[in-house]
Amino acid sequence: MDHDNEDTASHQRGTLHRSFVVLRALAAHQKEGVRVTHLAKEIGLTQATTHRLLQGLVQEGVVEQDQQHKLYRLGLDLFSLAALAGGVQDLRSLARPVLLRLSASLSDTVILMVRSGFDAVCLDRIEGQFPIRTFTGDIGGRIPLGVGQGSLVILANLPDAEREEVLRYNLPRIQHYNVYDEVYMRTEINRALSQGYTARNSGLLEGMAGLAAPVFDRNGHVVAALSIGTHTARLNDERLPAVRDMLLREARALSSQINPFDPTLRHPMHALSTGDRTRSL
Repeated sequence: MDHDNEDTASHQRGTLHRSFVVLRALAAHQKEGVRVTHLAKEIGLTQATTHRLLQGLVQEGVVEQDQQHKLYRLGLDLFSLAALAGGVQDLRSLARPVLLRLSASLSDTVILMVRSGFDAVCLDRIEGQFPIRTFTGDIGGRIPLGVGQGSLVILANLPDAEREEVLRYNLPRIQHYNVYDEVYMRTEINRALSQGYTARNSGLLEGMAGLAAPVFDRNGHVVAALSIGTHTARLNDERLPAVRDMLLREARALSSQINPFDPTLRHPMHALSTGDRTRSL
């Protein structure tokens, strides 16, 4: 009897392992979907075994099949579970220690910007020792994507088609800033992509300068920006490389922790309760 139980447990572990092999393989084909024959060949299982595993996962709601084309993809229930897990530690909570470190090290204002549709929202902010003015103002303030360093670095790192859509929508909204015409925007986007960050004194806020690094989720999609706001004199050619390197290092470390299903990324304003808006050091 004990031998039979061991055989059953071993079989269950094998089935569970193969199910996760199937799920990981499906994740690589999520956009286009995949047929059972191709999937079986890819993961090294028989077509019958692969089909049986897929049907079990379909019954659990974590895999779905397009009946017309017989293509399998990860199902909505799996994404729902991931979204619930993503809420355990959201972007703002993850980024807070980063902002604290940067502010303590640099003595400048540090800002966390996140995308919200065609805008960027200030999700968190720690004031430095040197009072500054910013486009977004306090936590919860928003600005069209492309205005200001943090907003610009998010825009620059969007997928090409998405970035073009934002530009078409936002260019008429930001023309009153005078310098923000299409030539200027495309030049700055190309610069941001080639450098991997933005650093510029736009001249729109006299005496103010900024530097920003993109923050990505674990799937490589840009979701936010870490930005330094300071006086022009404090971001001179001598100091800029040290600030840049520190900011990029923190942005990379933060990116590795971000769950792409974090609800903060889709609804940033929901993370800003009345108490949070007044939070400060």
